[in-house]
Amino acid sequence: METGPGTVRLHVTGDLDYETTEELVGAVRPRLTGRPAPDDLHLDFAALSTCDSTGLSGLLLIHRLAGARGTRLHLDNRPRFLERFLEITGTLEHLTAPPGEEPPGQAEDPERQPGAV
Repeated sequence: METGPGTVRLHVTGDLDYETTEELVGAVRPRLTGRPAPDDLHLDFAALSTCDSTGLSGLLLIHRLAGARGTRLHLDNRPRFLERFLEITGTLEHLTAPPGEEPPGQAEDPERQPGAV
């Protein structure tokens, strides 16, 4: 992890799946709840091996948490497989949109888990 004034950078390595997604969300959450919240959160995926639906769910949660704090989420160095996965699921544009540009209701409850009713 690297941080700077107003910026947090996390390097995501290995698999982003059922076994590891909570670890990533757990690493991100305290960095977003500090005062002041960072302006930018960079997740660097250069060393990512795989990402499954649980990993995607975690990324969507991180996006909501960041958006609720006004923090811009950056998905840096996306491997081609991740880029394709995000394109196929229709989430690439959503995850890379600046805060405040989500459809109405998307950032209202940052603690709600994806898929929860």
